[in-house]
Amino acid sequence: MPFYHKLGTIPRKRHIQFRKPDGSLYYEQLFGTIGFDGMYTNSYHEQRPTQVKEIKNQYSVKPKIAIENNIKSYRLKGFQVKPEQDYLESRKTVLVNSDCAIVLAAPQESTQNYFYKNTDADELLFVHKGSGTLRTMLGNLDFKYGDYLLIPRGVIYKIDFDTEENRLFIIESHRPIYTPKRYRNWFGQLLEHAPFCERDIRKPETLETHNEKGVFLIKVKKQGDIIEMVYASHPFDVVGYDGYNYPYAFSIHDFEPITGRIHQPPPVHQTFETDAFVVCSFVPRLYDYHPQSIPAPYNHSNIDSDEVLYYVDGDFMSRNDVEVGHISLHPAGIPHGPHPGAAERSIGKTKTDELAVMVDTFKPLKLTEEAMKIADEDYYKSWLE
Repeated sequence: MPFYHKLGTIPRKRHIQFRKPDGSLYYEQLFGTIGFDGMYTNSYHEQRPTQVKEIKNQYSVKPKIAIENNIKSYRLKGFQVKPEQDYLESRKTVLVNSDCAIVLAAPQESTQNYFYKNTDADELLFVHKGSGTLRTMLGNLDFKYGDYLLIPRGVIYKIDFDTEENRLFIIESHRPIYTPKRYRNWFGQLLEHAPFCERDIRKPETLETHNEKGVFLIKVKKQGDIIEMVYASHPFDVVGYDGYNYPYAFSIHDFEPITGRIHQPPPVHQTFETDAFVVCSFVPRLYDYHPQSIPAPYNHSNIDSDEVLYYVDGDFMSRNDVEVGHISLHPAGIPHGPHPGAAERSIGKTKTDELAVMVDTFKPLKLTEEAMKIADEDYYKSWLE
């Protein structure tokens, strides 16, 4: 995310002496991605961030693949994923390729006796149900229904939920997740025609600083394994930082839809991008206003990408039989479009109240065993007259 942010207390220059009130040094850490070529943050710690006391259990959380090479359209009934108390155990990967994983989670409890760090992937959490606070080493963010939470890889975090009923739609990305390039000028500022601006981005404003030694369990995800590491100091010991690499929140309700006289293509809904997939937000909006417009989307062929739609709320007019929490998968290689009767029903309509998140991946997605537990295997026949 190309926005500079500063929080807490930092020295006047990088890599110089920065001393505590007792005269000892704070410990500087460069926190960045893509080697030394990507976005980074310089953070300053009460304790050395390198103090590992013990490495305990290591176990696999790699998803078990049910269908490797898929050309069949599926509907997954996301709310059939059963709630579980623990945050990490509640996460069920349903679709996956070498670039990303799509995960459903229904955690009932806040993370209690551990911290979590994903070293492999940026995490984009969409909050479908629930509210609370994302607590991280780089500051805290309150969240609620409709929020995207972008957590860069390597950020240590906890989640505190306000309620037991929580539903998350999660995208794990092995490529950095950015705001779309075409929305930014060459300085990095969001342009006038972008569907959101810097005012809509919520950055951490509260820094939680602990200066404690002891036993602190961090569950680290690396190459499909969870590795339990015990640190000698509290991981939230940052007194200040500045840079471009930090977690942030953006509400889908702050996405301003781009509309036109005739039906607009999916890129107008784009919200995030990587070089391997894009994420789009479908929000309430006015329909096309040409006197002969057909608001329903035209049939189109997914030749280069798999399309995943997560239905959040409202009435998705191009589908005949979807409910809140459903996921549709339309794989590359075959055409898809509105269900029978949907185009005709859309004529004359002036607006839609639909709310959905779309992920288009440039590599095919594999279905996991968790996906098949909630799959409607006859969905592909739903276009028959």
